[in-house]
Amino acid sequence: MKASPEAQLRLLELADLDAELSRLEHRRRGLPEHAELDRLEQRDAQLRDAIASLEAEQGDLKRAQAKAEADVEQVRTRIDRDRQRLDAGQVASPRDLENLQSEVASLSRRQSDLEEVVLDIMERQEAADGRRQDAAAERVTIAGDRDAVTARRDAALAEIAEQAGKAADRRASEAAQEPADLLALYERMREQHAGVGAAALRRGRCEGCHLSLNTVDLNTIRAADPDEVLRCEECRRILVRTPESGL
Repeated sequence: MKASPEAQLRLLELADLDAELSRLEHRRRGLPEHAELDRLEQRDAQLRDAIASLEAEQGDLKRAQAKAEADVEQVRTRIDRDRQRLDAGQVASPRDLENLQSEVASLSRRQSDLEEVVLDIMERQEAADGRRQDAAAERVTIAGDRDAVTARRDAALAEIAEQAGKAADRRASEAAQEPADLLALYERMREQHAGVGAAALRRGRCEGCHLSLNTVDLNTIRAADPDEVLRCEECRRILVRTPESGL
C-alpha cells in the first residue's frame, strides 16, 4: 500500500486522539463518584430493609402488648371480684375462705408477672422505635450525601463529555484527510491491537509493541520508498517513520 508521508504521519495524530478518547472513557467509567453512589445506594437499601423489619417487629410487639394488657385487666377484674366477696363477708366456710384467699394471692402473682411482660414489651418497643428513628435519620443524611455526590458526578461527566466531543471532532477532521484504504487498514489494526492501529518508529523501536527492530528490518525500512506503508514485523501495526526513527 502506498500513502504520502504526510498521510502516514496523520495516523499518529489519529492514534493520539484515539488514545485520548480511550483515556476519557476509562476516566468516565472509573469516576470515584460511581463507587460512592453504589455504596450509598447499598446502605440505603439496607436501611430500608431494616426499617421495614423494625416496623413489622413494632407491629408484633403492639399486638403482644395489647394481649398482655388484656390479660392483666382480666386478672385484675377477677382479683377485684374476689376481694369484694371477701370484704363483704360472702364466704362463710373456712375452707372456701382459705381457697378464695389463696386464689387472690395466686392471681396477684399472675398480675405481677403479666405486668412485667407488659413492661418488657414496652421497653422492646421503645428500643425498636429508637433504632427505626436512627435508621430514618441516617437515610435523610444519605439522601443529602447522594445529592451532593450526584452533582459532582454529573459535573465530572459533563467535563469529560465536552473534552471527548472536542477530541472526536478533531479525530473526524484528521480522518477525513486520510486516504480511504489507509484509514480502513488503520481501523482494522486498531480493532485487533487494543485500540492502537499505528505506531511511530523511534530510535529503531516500534512504539506500539515497544520492541527494537533488528538490523535486517531496519535496513529494509531504510530502503523502502517514503510513500510505502510499512508494518511492524512483530505486532503488525502500521509503522510510521518520523525524524526520530534513527534511520
